[in-house]
Amino acid sequence: MRFLAEASGLVGQAARDITSSPSLENSAIRSVLLKQVYFTGYEAWKIIMLVALILGTVIVSQVVGLVGGGSGSLTGKVLVWVVFRELGPLLTALIVIARSGTAIAAELGTMKINGELDALELMGIPYERYLILPRIVGVTAAVAVLTAYFVLTAFVGGFLIASVAHHIPYDQFVQGVVSSLGPWEIVVLAIKTVCFGLTIPVVCCHAGLSVGTSATEIPQAATRAVITSLFGIVLLDGLITSIATMLVQA
Repeated sequence: MRFLAEASGLVGQAARDITSSPSLENSAIRSVLLKQVYFTGYEAWKIIMLVALILGTVIVSQVVGLVGGGSGSLTGKVLVWVVFRELGPLLTALIVIARSGTAIAAELGTMKINGELDALELMGIPYERYLILPRIVGVTAAVAVLTAYFVLTAFVGGFLIASVAHHIPYDQFVQGVVSSLGPWEIVVLAIKTVCFGLTIPVVCCHAGLSVGTSATEIPQAATRAVITSLFGIVLLDGLITSIATMLVQA
């Protein structure tokens, strides 16, 4: 309960900082934000593309292996069911946790031990506004863009494999995608993306700020950030999927 209260406090503080002055319009804060977006988003596009292509290829190959070559429509449907609804946002979040989550926790933990957070406060600069806010906003925005990129790459890679290797017609594949992809799927994907994008930086920032005075606590904080983030992402994924399924069936 204490962790949830402190994490909720970070989210609430970030929401207040966005609407107060100076916020993201400040050049120093905006610089930290852009660096976070660059590290979390731009530098991760290669691994995102590789994983998405592999996932799309595996799914198409498995569907064709199970039902045969005349399965263009089913292949498109399965890609929507597996990638768009579940694995796209989940795998993107896992990659961001592995790359950026540990870095955020370790960086903030190091800054706290070195007294940099206290120095910012002495200069009249709230570290929540200068360090926490841009990380929460930057990681959330990067996760949203990377998730969309992951899904599109998996669909394009899946179609190319289906077309070139298995000679599945384009119109059948698109028909399967369109018939399974509706506004509700887009809404669920957006909810998962925002929830995952907020959870990762909040948990990792909290882990970094929880470091005491010993340098040996930094790797422990990074490990704690990863484990807690993974647990939170999986829990949210199952919860959102369950609620969405119940609403559809109601």
